[in-house]
Amino acid sequence: MPYVATGSNQVWSWDITYLTSSIRGHFYFLYLFMDIYSRKIVGWEVYVNESAEQAADVLRKARFAETLPLSYELVLHSDNGSPMKGATMLATMQKMGVVPSFSRPSVSNDNPFSEALFKTLKYVPSYPSKPFESLEAARRWVATFCTWYNHSHRHSGLKFVTLVQRHNGADIAILEQRKCVYEEAKKQHPERWSGKIRDWNHESRVKLNPGNEQTESNEMRLAA
Repeated sequence: MPYVATGSNQVWSWDITYLTSSIRGHFYFLYLFMDIYSRKIVGWEVYVNESAEQAADVLRKARFAETLPLSYELVLHSDNGSPMKGATMLATMQKMGVVPSFSRPSVSNDNPFSEALFKTLKYVPSYPSKPFESLEAARRWVATFCTWYNHSHRHSGLKFVTLVQRHNGADIAILEQRKCVYEEAKKQHPERWSGKIRDWNHESRVKLNPGNEQTESNEMRLAA
């Protein structure tokens, strides 16, 4: 089911990706939860295997870190893997009031935000050129990446504000200030512009799966 987020902590997305280890045929598994409105990483952990129990634990910690009460309604989107639909994970979501959302059958790109985040993670210049020597080494690197991604990375899809700025609403004033600076610059030196100034308008709606139908009713419910 499609959803539209109009603010932080309305719709989250999560997935698991492989991190190579120095032992042939052995991998570490990165569990990563993100907010689709702000793109902020709200929870993560690296384990030696995949399980619904571990996924549920990361979800509990992420909700606690975001100080969300148990009565707070949150949509959590994922693909259809076994950790995502495991009994422990689903029971934990039900207990917390989390609304499950799953990718449509035979739609390979139905979890686009998590997929894009994993691509950024594995192609960032600081990504190790050699496999991780230990679980602790993998966790240390992911911790460094998440801190950089949330607090320093200026996301091109968010008008070049940091994810924390977007998450806490500070981006609205930042973008308005940029708009004023550009307008004043154009007024003083119109010859430097052949058209309109850069679009610094705040994007207030983020669709989980752009192009899907029935988003308006979900947007109204999430914004309430």
